[in-house]
Amino acid sequence: MSADPAAMSDAELAAHLAEVAGRILLDVRSSGMFTGKALGAAGDATANQFLCHAIRTARPDDGLLSEEEKDDTARCSMSRVWIVDPVDGTREYGEERSDWAVHVGLSVDGTASVGAVALPGLDGGIVLRSDQPATLPEAAAKPRLVVSRTRPAKEAVALADAIGGELLPMGSAGAKAMAIVRGEAEIYLHSGGQYEWDSCAPIAVAAAHGLHCSRIDGSPMAYNQADTYLPDLLICRPEYAQAALELVASLD
Repeated sequence: MSADPAAMSDAELAAHLAEVAGRILLDVRSSGMFTGKALGAAGDATANQFLCHAIRTARPDDGLLSEEEKDDTARCSMSRVWIVDPVDGTREYGEERSDWAVHVGLSVDGTASVGAVALPGLDGGIVLRSDQPATLPEAAAKPRLVVSRTRPAKEAVALADAIGGELLPMGSAGAKAMAIVRGEAEIYLHSGGQYEWDSCAPIAVAAAHGLHCSRIDGSPMAYNQADTYLPDLLICRPEYAQAALELVASLD
């Protein structure tokens, strides 16, 4: 990898920034200066400042959308827009859990085209990238569905019942999506409301690994929209996509 961020490929830049932001967040957490919600706020602010400054320096002609900054809607007229979530799973980060993530994604003409998701809380920390897809691990005999720790989607509960699956509560959206990539689960079906920064980078990574990625009605995920609300998604191994989509349609 080039030492000059401006000379990196988009995928290299995304992975580098996600990894560095993750290390910054671990340093903030280990400083002992903050706990709980204050720790989450400090982590969000610190990682956001780094990511936004770095992206604007390395890609000055691109747009930028971050959960932690006021939206500049001028991005809507741009083809290339970076979409970042400095701490996906602020609650889990503040609780010093491992199921939180850093998202650095790039939307090109509305499609999540490039992405990196860092999971710094895991032992040693890992970064999953859209440009380095790996073979999916073998699926479990009993399908596992990752769901919210507090509000499992009714559709996911119904799907688990229909296919004999089990629910696996987990924190951030990025952690859930990467659980499918890493072979820790087979299905992530969410309907409780999200925003573009919650899914852009994870969708780019998941799609690159050959997973099914869509809205729960089967329509494509669309990014860099004026309204950044993206209420639902389905990320799953391809063999479960039809059953999941049909189940959701039957609940309407």
